[in-house]
Amino acid sequence: MWTWTICAGRKDFALKKDVMITIKGIQFADNDQDSVELTTVGRLYRRGEAYYICYNESEATGFDGAKTTLKVEGDRRVTMRRTGENMRSQLIIEKGQRHQCVYDTGFGTMMLGISGDDIVSCLNDAGGHLQVRYTLDVNASMASENELQVDVEEYCPS
Repeated sequence: MWTWTICAGRKDFALKKDVMITIKGIQFADNDQDSVELTTVGRLYRRGEAYYICYNESEATGFDGAKTTLKVEGDRRVTMRRTGENMRSQLIIEKGQRHQCVYDTGFGTMMLGISGDDIVSCLNDAGGHLQVRYTLDVNASMASENELQVDVEEYCPS
């Protein structure tokens, strides 16, 4: 049923389950606020202490056809991998750290600085909540402050 570039074919995951995922992204830039929300079915995996949330993007996010995997390492680090036709990105958000990341929009790539402000993970084998706050900069100039909220619930198809 599911094909994920990061999660597919792995035999060493301790947990694999279908889940309902609600993602809300909020961006604050130049005194403006922009938000996008997506609710979709995806997969929740656990390997060791890390949780993986995998889902397909939609037109609502501007990445229709792409697959996204969030690797959540507690309250310390979140890695977002997005792959699709002609695009491949990896963003690393680590509390108290700044990472240089290549971001591919499908129309071109750019180098972003990502500074992790706060990560709160209440994920467990049943699902849970993830909240991430981070700052994006382009060429060392602040571009936006961002918040990502992810809710994961068990999915029972009717």
